[in-house]
Amino acid sequence: MENTTTTTNTTKRVFSGLKPTGQLTIGNYIGAIKNMLNLQTTHDCFYSVVDMHSITIDIEPALLRKNSLDMLALFLACGIDPQKSTVFIQSHVKEHAELTWILNCFTMMGEARRMIQFREKSKENKQNVNVGLFDYPVLMAADILLYQADLVPIGKDQKQHLELARNLATRFNNKYSPTFVVPDGVFNKTGAKVFSLLEPKSKMGKTGDNPGGIIFLLDNKDDIMRKFKKCVTDSETEIKAKTTKPGISNLLTIYSQIKGVSVKDAEKEFAGFSYADFKMAVGEYVSEFLGGIQKEYHRIIKDKAYLEEVMKSGAEKARLSAYRTLDKVKRKIGFII
Repeated sequence: MENTTTTTNTTKRVFSGLKPTGQLTIGNYIGAIKNMLNLQTTHDCFYSVVDMHSITIDIEPALLRKNSLDMLALFLACGIDPQKSTVFIQSHVKEHAELTWILNCFTMMGEARRMIQFREKSKENKQNVNVGLFDYPVLMAADILLYQADLVPIGKDQKQHLELARNLATRFNNKYSPTFVVPDGVFNKTGAKVFSLLEPKSKMGKTGDNPGGIIFLLDNKDDIMRKFKKCVTDSETEIKAKTTKPGISNLLTIYSQIKGVSVKDAEKEFAGFSYADFKMAVGEYVSEFLGGIQKEYHRIIKDKAYLEEVMKSGAEKARLSAYRTLDKVKRKIGFII
């Protein structure tokens, strides 16, 4: 499908959001934030802490507030620049909720029921299968379409959700005239998925996994080194990326993505190393890299006035764009403005 409308200039617009249900990990940095940093130099980027998505699970209010501020501060500490990108908290822009309701009325029950993640999350949270969890993909579509995003950086597990956003945009455009950009996905070709250090066939997640297999961006050096020391490898000795060596392959991916070299170059660098020395070398490099981010994070998180200003200015910029889209939508469906 081709885009039926476009943003107001030749610069492509990007929307990306991360959910503050847990601490950010090295997997989030490699799979999402690194790409966000690259895109902000060439695109018009809208980056959001999507806290409205977080309440589909049971989360303590104080923890949600802390996680949201931590995520915002880490965005900034990693290099996301509020002078280059629009950085905001999702719930500060009421248009997300309004557009979600409207899009609900253009979403068929059949296509909503087909969402794989709803079925998976329902199995994980059998005591809290709420309507919000079912409606999550429509809110995600509203997030994207509200800002007329041309591109959405996503993982393969979000591909079905993006397709729903594309279908809703096309359906609305066909019924009322061109209104929404039909977005395309941006997929990382390398380093898109980082796995648990203890279970190298399972994706490294923010929540739910054994924390011993997760490198959080705010882990101290001792914890990082301990986790790398205990990470699962195999019974061989060769440091090569192979499907039969998921643990070693995972470490090579982490190292190559953080250092900005190819996996082949990383293999050459560690040729002849023992597994123990290899794990410690990767741990040292990762802890040194994260140390720089952590230093900046601790400076930012203490500066409440700066964080307030980023949130305020980001919400104002986001709402200006969101209002324009929602105003068009309301007029076209017949609401009195």
